[in-house]
Amino acid sequence: MAALELYTTRARVWIPDVEEVWKSAELIKDYKNEDTSLQLTLEDGTNIEHKLDPKKKNLPYLRNPDILVGENDLTALSYLHEPAVLHNLKVRFIDSKLIYTYCGIVLVAINPYEPLPIYGTDIINAYSGQNMGDMDPHIFAVAEEAYKQMARDERNQSIIVSGESGAGKTVSAKYAMRYFATVSGSASEANVEDKVLASNPIMEAIGNAKTTRNDNSSRFGKYIEIGFDTRYRIIGANMRTYLLEKSRVVFQADEERNYHIFYQLCASSHLPEFKILKLSSANDFLYTRQGRSPVIEGVDDTKELSTTRNAFTLLGINESYQMGLFQVLAAILHLGNVEIKDRDSDSSLIPPNNPHLMAFCQLVGVAYPDMSQWLCHRKLKTATETYVKPLPRLQATNARDALSKHIYAKLFNWIVEHVNKALITNVKQHSFIGVLDIYGFETFEINSFEQFCINYANEKLQQQFNMHVFKLEQEEYMKEEIPWTLIDFYDNQPCINLIEAKMGVLDLLDEECKMPRGSDDSWAQKLYNTHLKTCSLFQKPRMSNRAFIIQHFADKVEYQCEGFLEKNKDTVNEEQINVLKASKFDLLVELFQDEEKATSPTGQVPGTGGRTRLSIKPDKGRDKSSKEHKKTVGCQFRNSLQMLMETLNATTPHYVRCIKPNDFKLAFSFDPKRAVQQLRACGVLETIRISAAGFPSRWTYQEFFSRYRVLMKQKDVLADKKLTCKNVLEKLVQDQDKYQFGKTKIFFRAGQVAYLEKLRADKLRAACIRIQKTIRCWLARKKYLRKRSAAITIQRFTRGYQARCLAKFLRRTQAATTIQKYQRMCVERKRYRQKQAAALAMQTILRAYMARQKYQALLREHKAVIIQKHVRGWLARCWYKRCLYSIVYLQCCIRRMKARRELKKLKIEARSVEHFKKLNKGMENKIMQLQRKIDEQNKDSRSLNEKLVSLENSYSTESEKMRGELGRLRGAEEDAKNKTNQVSSLLEELEKLKKELRVTQQEKKTIEDWAQTYRDEMETLVSELKDQNGSLKKEKDDLNRMIQEQSQQMTEKMVRSIAEETQQLETDLNEERSRYQNLLSEHLRLEEKYDDLKEALSSNVTKPGHRRTDSTHSSNESEYTYNSEYAELEDGSRAAEDVTRGIDTSLTLKLQKRLTELEQEKQSLRNELENKEEQFQRARARDDVEFKKARGAELEYESLKRQELESENKKLKHNLAEMRQSLLGNAAANSGAPGSPAYKVLLDQLNTSCEELDVRKEEVLILRSQLVSQKEAMHHKDEKGTMTEPSVFVDDVSKLKDSDEIKQAYIGLKDTNRLLEHQLQTQRRTHDNEVETLRGELQSVKEENSRQQQLLAQNLQLPPEARIEASLQHEITRLTNENLELMAEDPAASREARVAILRRMVDLMEQLEKQDRTIRKLKKQLKVYSKRIGEMGAGQTEGQTSPGQMVEEPIHPVNIPRREKDFQGMLEYKREDELKLVKNLILELKPRGVAVNLIPGLPAYILFMCLRHADYLNDDQKVRTLLTSTINSIKKILKKRGDDFETVSFWLSNTCRFLHCLKQYSGDEAFMKHNSSRQNEHCLSNFDLAEYRQVISDLAIQIYQQLIKCMENILQPMIVSGMLEHETIQGVSGVKPTGLRKRTSSIADEGTYTLDSILRQLNAFHSTMCQHGTDPELIKQVVKQQFYIIGAVTLNNLLLRKDMCSWSKGMQIRYNVSQLEEWLRDKGLMTCGAKETLEPLIQAAQLLQVKKKTDEDAEAICSMCQALTTAQIVKVLNLYTPVNEFEERVSVAFIRTIQTRLRDRCESPQLLMDTKMIYPVTFPFNPSSLALETIQIPGSLNLGFLTRV
Repeated sequence: MAALELYTTRARVWIPDVEEVWKSAELIKDYKNEDTSLQLTLEDGTNIEHKLDPKKKNLPYLRNPDILVGENDLTALSYLHEPAVLHNLKVRFIDSKLIYTYCGIVLVAINPYEPLPIYGTDIINAYSGQNMGDMDPHIFAVAEEAYKQMARDERNQSIIVSGESGAGKTVSAKYAMRYFATVSGSASEANVEDKVLASNPIMEAIGNAKTTRNDNSSRFGKYIEIGFDTRYRIIGANMRTYLLEKSRVVFQADEERNYHIFYQLCASSHLPEFKILKLSSANDFLYTRQGRSPVIEGVDDTKELSTTRNAFTLLGINESYQMGLFQVLAAILHLGNVEIKDRDSDSSLIPPNNPHLMAFCQLVGVAYPDMSQWLCHRKLKTATETYVKPLPRLQATNARDALSKHIYAKLFNWIVEHVNKALITNVKQHSFIGVLDIYGFETFEINSFEQFCINYANEKLQQQFNMHVFKLEQEEYMKEEIPWTLIDFYDNQPCINLIEAKMGVLDLLDEECKMPRGSDDSWAQKLYNTHLKTCSLFQKPRMSNRAFIIQHFADKVEYQCEGFLEKNKDTVNEEQINVLKASKFDLLVELFQDEEKATSPTGQVPGTGGRTRLSIKPDKGRDKSSKEHKKTVGCQFRNSLQMLMETLNATTPHYVRCIKPNDFKLAFSFDPKRAVQQLRACGVLETIRISAAGFPSRWTYQEFFSRYRVLMKQKDVLADKKLTCKNVLEKLVQDQDKYQFGKTKIFFRAGQVAYLEKLRADKLRAACIRIQKTIRCWLARKKYLRKRSAAITIQRFTRGYQARCLAKFLRRTQAATTIQKYQRMCVERKRYRQKQAAALAMQTILRAYMARQKYQALLREHKAVIIQKHVRGWLARCWYKRCLYSIVYLQCCIRRMKARRELKKLKIEARSVEHFKKLNKGMENKIMQLQRKIDEQNKDSRSLNEKLVSLENSYSTESEKMRGELGRLRGAEEDAKNKTNQVSSLLEELEKLKKELRVTQQEKKTIEDWAQTYRDEMETLVSELKDQNGSLKKEKDDLNRMIQEQSQQMTEKMVRSIAEETQQLETDLNEERSRYQNLLSEHLRLEEKYDDLKEALSSNVTKPGHRRTDSTHSSNESEYTYNSEYAELEDGSRAAEDVTRGIDTSLTLKLQKRLTELEQEKQSLRNELENKEEQFQRARARDDVEFKKARGAELEYESLKRQELESENKKLKHNLAEMRQSLLGNAAANSGAPGSPAYKVLLDQLNTSCEELDVRKEEVLILRSQLVSQKEAMHHKDEKGTMTEPSVFVDDVSKLKDSDEIKQAYIGLKDTNRLLEHQLQTQRRTHDNEVETLRGELQSVKEENSRQQQLLAQNLQLPPEARIEASLQHEITRLTNENLELMAEDPAASREARVAILRRMVDLMEQLEKQDRTIRKLKKQLKVYSKRIGEMGAGQTEGQTSPGQMVEEPIHPVNIPRREKDFQGMLEYKREDELKLVKNLILELKPRGVAVNLIPGLPAYILFMCLRHADYLNDDQKVRTLLTSTINSIKKILKKRGDDFETVSFWLSNTCRFLHCLKQYSGDEAFMKHNSSRQNEHCLSNFDLAEYRQVISDLAIQIYQQLIKCMENILQPMIVSGMLEHETIQGVSGVKPTGLRKRTSSIADEGTYTLDSILRQLNAFHSTMCQHGTDPELIKQVVKQQFYIIGAVTLNNLLLRKDMCSWSKGMQIRYNVSQLEEWLRDKGLMTCGAKETLEPLIQAAQLLQVKKKTDEDAEAICSMCQALTTAQIVKVLNLYTPVNEFEERVSVAFIRTIQTRLRDRCESPQLLMDTKMIYPVTFPFNPSSLALETIQIPGSLNLGFLTRV
């Protein structure tokens, strides 16, 4: 567009200025083509006239719009020129305190001379993984881009850091290396990244020094290659050095210092180990005192030396080598103090016994005479002879200084070589990133050989930089397919040719050095003759013949020729070197070895002239003595520079240009002159010029449409945005050469964006004017309506006031009349009430007297009745007691007589043999039953005794109560007697009282008269007291109010203090919990690291068989894990030995010790088992012999009985098989389905058969035991013929029973047997006489047996409960009949019958208990059979089924609700099935597949039910192995699938449920409050698992932390895009112009994350956790952590992105936060604390939107932003950037005001929030209402080997 359109009124331009370089001005008149000057107004209001060149008419530079000022990238500016760049850098540096700015591919870094909190680990983590344009400029962004391109493009990278001394090159390079070390980590355990960083203090100590411009200036250049492996982890590094400034060793200018290491040694000379160095203060040595500035403010040289020594140690240089280095350095200082004196004009000498020379010789181990000789002499060689020539003092001093410089250079190279050795590893290098820290362009008043070499290197680097920038521009144009036009840029190849080409400056200098009589003057003449007329870049100064001028790319530089030849030759006295080579000091000899051994890995040997010493490996064929003197310094430097350029060209370069803002080291002070000088020298302006020559401004079509949509009409907007942009741009900009359309971008010439911004601002300004017009109209109309309304209101209130006055008068008149009426009424009423009161008083007294008389009569009558009642009752009780005593006595006499008769009969019966027969009848069959019953009777007796004791105690307490009550009643009776005696006395007193009453009445009348007068007086007194009381009440109320206020204040104060203390305690608790959980996470990390090492070890070492693995279980029983136990059983010691080969010695010893203990334990158990087996075999053999002997005559009876029972057993089994077959047949025919009548009948028959089968089995066992015991008794009787019990039998008894009481009872039964045997011997003599009687009784027994069989058959058809009742009823009936018969036949036998009945009842009770146990057992078996019936399939045919087998057919599962109540909620498994249980339930269970349809927490319930069964069995080993295997398996599955959110959430839920089950069923009362009675029965009974609960709680914490990490990895890529970049409210924020570093677009393209993406992900997290049954409290904690991550990441990116700090972005953030709050509200999670975690982000968004001008605004901001730190508030204010012209920037004064108000805050100086912080988690106890016995195990889990118990 034409200049007439741009240079109009109010257009702002830049004009040159002497002081500020460029000054801003504003046009006050439009420019016309014929004008020769411009009318301008400066910013201070001064009007000036700016003259234009009449020939060129170069108009001044236009100024960019304000919204473009302060951009991150200088190429984003519309007008690209020097003043725009300078102003943008100044605004960012001074106003926003931002030291980094992009300029295309260059990062411009301005030294702030103040430490900034922008280099912490949190900042590194924030930049890691981010695109370079997405974050604010930073050295970390450049490092991240280099690291990312190395990994993505498989190409080596270089970071080139350049700038003046003091600009911050070394610090920038150091931060870049720190970034690589932090982000990449190390590929080995050698901590290579620490070693790379440790090389910095070493190189700074020996290569850095204080200059007038910088306190820590690098006096050498270095290029560090940081090597990476295939996984891009640091494996090593290599360092190359350039141009060490050796002249500084012997000379320093004013206010400068030598190298730091010398001052560090002098400051530490007091240390004991440094006494041998003979050092003192730095002011005592020539080489350290010339600059007169030995101390740097704020630097402790002693501490710095300690840091240097630690770095040496870390890099492998031991103490002896360190002391050797320090000896050489101290020797250099002593050598500088050697004083050389004149002997004559042509010779010099060193005084004898010079202390410094002696110290030098002692330190370096050389002879004093030799060194003294060759410091003052030199050797000259001719063709035939060799001469020793003395040196003048000046030459000798120069030779001494040259030797010092040469020694230091050798030492420097040796240190670099060893540092490189320490940084090199054996791992193969895959790629590298090089960091070049090199000097920038230099020009001083006197420039010599050093500046020439430095500027030559910068010319080469500038050429490489220009070519790279040109290449990038060309690639961008070709990629977008726009017409490519050649851009003219400065090519400095002619200047490089002038220096390095044939017959160039360096070539002529080397030639002159070879001449025998060459000099600086002759070399200067050669330069004049060769280049003065042929090269325009070479000039001769007018006033000098010993200098020349070269036009460099940055500026003209005048070089002084003096000293060029000497510095280029770099000569050292060869005899001095030979003396040093002959030293006894090994380190010094090593320094001066052959060049092949002594040079650094880069092949460099530093020179001696100034800062220019740089060597390469010499030709091996040359003579050894002249190796290091053949190549000149210039030639060496040219070759090394060529190698550097080849390395840089083979890498992708990244540029960092460091700028020094002022020469006085003032913090945040900007000198425009110095800044422009450096910008020109470092190539930044050249980059700007190249960009401005093409199309510097580039917009994507979407960004252009979003920004300039306001310039389009509705009809111009098409579906194709690309076509829309083309059409609109053609209308807005007529000159089509000003822009080009690419494939994805629009390219603009310089200034076009500013023009478009002007059009956009004009359009918005017009719209604003229209809005203002409408609003002002609305405000004026509103004001008018308000005035009109006010007038009407005033009128209304005036008229109302007049009406109220009239109404008031009328009310007063009516009120006066009313008052008169009521006053008169009051007087009459008072008179009437006085008369009424007198009459009532008289009536009251009279009626009261009559009532009292009547009451006294009634009272006397009532007392008399009471006395009569008590007397008559006492007489009746006496008569009753006498009658009762007589009756009882009569009964006792009669009963005594009958008892004596009964006793006589019983004694007669007891002597008869018949009685013993009856007693003995059936005894043989019941002896063993009594043997089993007596134990139970003893138990019952104990329980009865306990009950009896309790009853006695209660009886005693009750009796005590009754005695006390009886005593109380007796006392009451005595009182009553006393009161009756008092009645008469009371009557007498009553008469007296009546008399007194009459006297009192008379007195009363007189008193009443007196009282009336007194009452009147008191009324007056009361009125006075009332008045006083009122005033006192007011005072009391005031005091009460004050007391209440004070108490309320105290209460509030106490509440606040209590709340603060509570909050502090909660904070301490959370910190302690967080510390504990962090330790857990660290423990988990170490475990994982240990497992990784073990896996790597196992992969490297092949081991036979199964290998033992250590458990990661953290409990005290971790050594007994199931892995180690099973591995031990399989492999034993061999596996343990294989494991110990790959681990450390301590672990090996521990495992060996444990293995030895296990082997010893195993051997002892084996020996014990063998001993037990031998004892069992001996006891079994002895028992067999005894049993064979004991069989005797009863063997046949036993076999017959057993055969009978076995036949009955077979019959029952046959019936059972038939019922099963019929059941299966009915099921096949669909007639016996579950629930049908036939099915129930069959199940009942099955139950009955099972019960009978068990009864028969028990009878068989009982009979066998009885027969054996009886036979043994008979055998011993026949064998010995005595009544003594054999000892063997007693031993058997002791073996059979454990309890002493049972032994005694059993022995007592044996005594009874012996007694019976004795009686049987007596009975044999009378046997013949009783045969007939016994036969008759036998016949009756047979009849009774047949009747019992019939009854048994009937009972078998009844259900079990009815059968028991029938048998009991029958037995009672039988016993009753027998008793009646016995009483009828023989009354004397009634006593015997009663005893028999009691015994029989006891037997029946025992049988009943036995039946109950049998029923419970059969119910369990029935459940097992029912389960088997339900699981039967059709796998077997009828031909394969035997009568005792079950036919497997598929039928429905059988549910028996009546039996379910007996299930105990346990699962039984075999020990060998434990691995299968863990595998199927944990390792192979997939939450997304099978587990999604399960009961929430089902795996936890199953594991706990298995644990309950192990506890029920009291199996310690089983409990331990189950818990340990469970914990290890969960850890294993989390390690395998730890990045799967569903898996981690599933096992977090189940781990918590398992922990809750352990608490709920632990038996602790605190956890049993919510249990049902059935759940309380399921509590663990044998083991206390409190320690395991802690272990599982720790495991749950680890899983929770894993869940948070997994969730963070999923959310992290979404947060910045969804919360910051995406425009949720479209059109609110326009896209500002961007530079070469394109930012992520805020438009939601395909694949871009939005806020909806975050909400969908949160919904997925929440639904997954709810589906897995996670505790609600735990879900709240997870959601709180999620929102903290979202808030922290969003706020951190906001603080690091200037483009996001605007008013419109604050609105977007607040809207996004409101959407998150709405999500919380929908999920019912508003109380979980998640909203509070977003408070810092909310306050930051509010800070972007509030006014930021006045002090009131500052106060509001300080009170509003309580959740933000001062650093964060100031950072947001500094970054605040207007998107439109209508917004205003935050002034520096306002930011200072904020800082002043917030300086008293006590807070952390950290800028960013810690995104890795995890809130401490708690697991509140959440009992389950689910009953364990109701849980069913699905078949999909493949847990069929578990048995429900």
